[in-house]
Amino acid sequence: MINVGDKIPEATLHVMGEKGPEAKSSLELFGKGKVVLFAVPGAFTPTCSQAHLPGYVVHADAIKAKGVSTIACMAVNDAFVMSAWGKVSNAEHILMVADGNAEFSKKLGLDADASGFGMGQRSRRFALILQDGVVKHVAVEQPKEFKVSSAEAILAAL
Repeated sequence: MINVGDKIPEATLHVMGEKGPEAKSSLELFGKGKVVLFAVPGAFTPTCSQAHLPGYVVHADAIKAKGVSTIACMAVNDAFVMSAWGKVSNAEHILMVADGNAEFSKKLGLDADASGFGMGQRSRRFALILQDGVVKHVAVEQPKEFKVSSAEAILAAL
């Protein structure tokens, strides 16, 4: 699992562009400046939609006031789903990132097998604070918990 002091691994992720999904390097997205990256098991799932993403929407200004240049939400979904979820969640200040094949989640050591729930490979629920691509804070939730990766917890860690 990724630890404080580690550089983030390189992987291909996707974001929605003007003409459709665009492939982006994890280093391009998260390698410069102060970044808060939080990940959820799935877009539109209960805790993710009712608490996790909404917390970052509500606290985006306060988080950015701490010098954060990018707040990114990532899930093992496609860019179309992530874009739609961001739109219906009023997440215009949050970069919605698709890790469609769980490539980045696996390289971080934060992937999870949710096939028992019919969801296949997913990401664990977590949040990272990065500075120029180096991990400064790691907050990984235990299964079925939502405490340490919340917007409020990350705001306190900043």
